[in-house]
Amino acid sequence: MHPLAQLDHAHVWHPFTQMQDWLQREPIVLVGGEGTQLYAADGKVYLDANSSIWTNLHGHREPRLNRAMERQLAKVAHTSSLGFANEPASLLAAELVQAANPSLDSSQANPSLGKVFYSDSGSTAVEVALKLAYQHAIRRDISPQPRFLALEGAYHGDTVGAVSLGHIDLFHESYRGLLFKSDRVMAPYCYRCPYNRAQPERGDARLYRQCQWECVGEVERKVASAAGQGHPYAGFIFEPRMQGAAGMVPQPDGWLARVGKIARQAGTLLIADEVMTGFGRTGNGNGPEPLLFASHHEGIQPDFMALAKGLTGGYMPMAATLTTQAVFASFLGRYDEFKTFFHGHSYTGNQLGAAVGLESLNLLREPAHLARRQHLEKILGERLQRLWKLAAVGDVRQAGLVAGIELVKDWRTREPYALAEQAGIRVCEAMAKQGVLTRPIGSIIVLMPPYCTTDAELERMVEVIETAIREVLGSGVI
Repeated sequence: MHPLAQLDHAHVWHPFTQMQDWLQREPIVLVGGEGTQLYAADGKVYLDANSSIWTNLHGHREPRLNRAMERQLAKVAHTSSLGFANEPASLLAAELVQAANPSLDSSQANPSLGKVFYSDSGSTAVEVALKLAYQHAIRRDISPQPRFLALEGAYHGDTVGAVSLGHIDLFHESYRGLLFKSDRVMAPYCYRCPYNRAQPERGDARLYRQCQWECVGEVERKVASAAGQGHPYAGFIFEPRMQGAAGMVPQPDGWLARVGKIARQAGTLLIADEVMTGFGRTGNGNGPEPLLFASHHEGIQPDFMALAKGLTGGYMPMAATLTTQAVFASFLGRYDEFKTFFHGHSYTGNQLGAAVGLESLNLLREPAHLARRQHLEKILGERLQRLWKLAAVGDVRQAGLVAGIELVKDWRTREPYALAEQAGIRVCEAMAKQGVLTRPIGSIIVLMPPYCTTDAELERMVEVIETAIREVLGSGVI
C-alpha cells in the first residue's frame, strides 16, 4: 500500500463513507491534475467525470484562475470581514448582483437581488438564507412562528438548519432529535411519479403524455392551507431545474414557474438553492448572453439565492447568499435596537476565493466559452442515447451538463436496486478501473463533466459508463 494511503487509513475520516468498508481496500490517492485529468500517487491517470463532487467548472489548474489567485497572493491572502471591507469581495459582490438580475420575460413582479452575504459552503449559504427568512417573517409580522416548505428528497446541506430542511431519511433521520420541523411536499420526480402511469418513450427524453400537474396541485394545496391558517410559509426552498442528491432529478418544463407563482401569491419567499445548479451547470440558454442561474430559465427570480461549489470554479471553499433590499431592511436600526444579523464566519469574504471567483465569472461570460458549453451540452445529450439500450438502465436524465443514469433491476417495471446491493457503487468502482472517476447517488450514476472536457473525453466517459454497467449488472440489451 502506498505510504499516503497508509496515512489516510490511519488518520482520515471521510464524509458520507462507511469507514469499515473504506479500510478494507487501498484508496486512490490523488496528487495532481490538469484539465479533466487527475493524477494518482501510483502514476495512474483518471478522467474527472463528476467535476470533483460538482465543484470544478473549468478544469484543474486552469491557467487564468491560477493567475488570478497568484495575483491576489502577492497582495494578501485573507483579512477579516468583521469591521473591514476588501477589494475582491466588493468587486465580486457587484458582479454577482449583475449576473443574478437578468431581464426576465415574466408577468410576475420580480424582486431585485442586491445584497450579498458571504460564507464558506453550500450548507452555510442555505443556513444564512434560513435565518434571514426566519427573522424577516417575525419582524414583518408575516408569522410569529415561521415555518418552511421543502420538497421530498430535498438535500440542502449538513448544518443543523440545512438538515432541518432536508427530506432524505437515509441522511437526516438519525439527527431528527436535533432538528426543527419543516413541511414537505411532493417533488416532480417524473420517472417515479405515483400519478403518471404513461409509459416512457425509450430512446427519447422519456416523454410523459398524461401529466396533469398533480405535483403542482399538491404544492398549491399545501401553501393555501398554511396561508388559510394565518401562518403562511416564511420560505419555500427548492433546487431549481434539477434536484441533486435526490438522484439528479430534473423538473419538467413549467413546474418551477407554476409553483413559484403559487408561493409568491401566498406571500411566501422563494429560496433557490443554486449550490449545484448555478453558474451554467444546468444549462445556459440559447441566447448570446448566458443565463448563469437555473431559476431564471423559467422567469423566476427568488428572494434568496444560495451559491457555493462553482462560485470559485472549484478552487476555494466559498459561498454567498444573495437577497433583496426588503430583507436587508428588516435588519436595519439603531445599534441599541439590536437588529443586527448575528451570524458570521471567520473566512467570510476571503480574498483568494473572491479573486478566483471574479475570474471564473469572466470566463463564464466569454462568448467562446458560452458556445463551448452549449456545444458540450448538445454532445452530451447525443452520447447518452447509447445507454437507453441497456436493460439495467431505467432512466437517463439530463439538464445542461448534468446527467443521471438510474439503474434498475427491470426496466419494464422500474424495480429499483436496494441500497444494500450497492449497484451504483459497484458500477463506479468498475469505471475507476477503466480510468473514469465519479460517485453515485444510490443507484444513480452521476455524470457532470468540467466545461473544458473535449468531445473525445466525453465520448470516453459515456463509453466507460456503458461498459461498466454491462460488466457489473449484465450485458442485456433491449
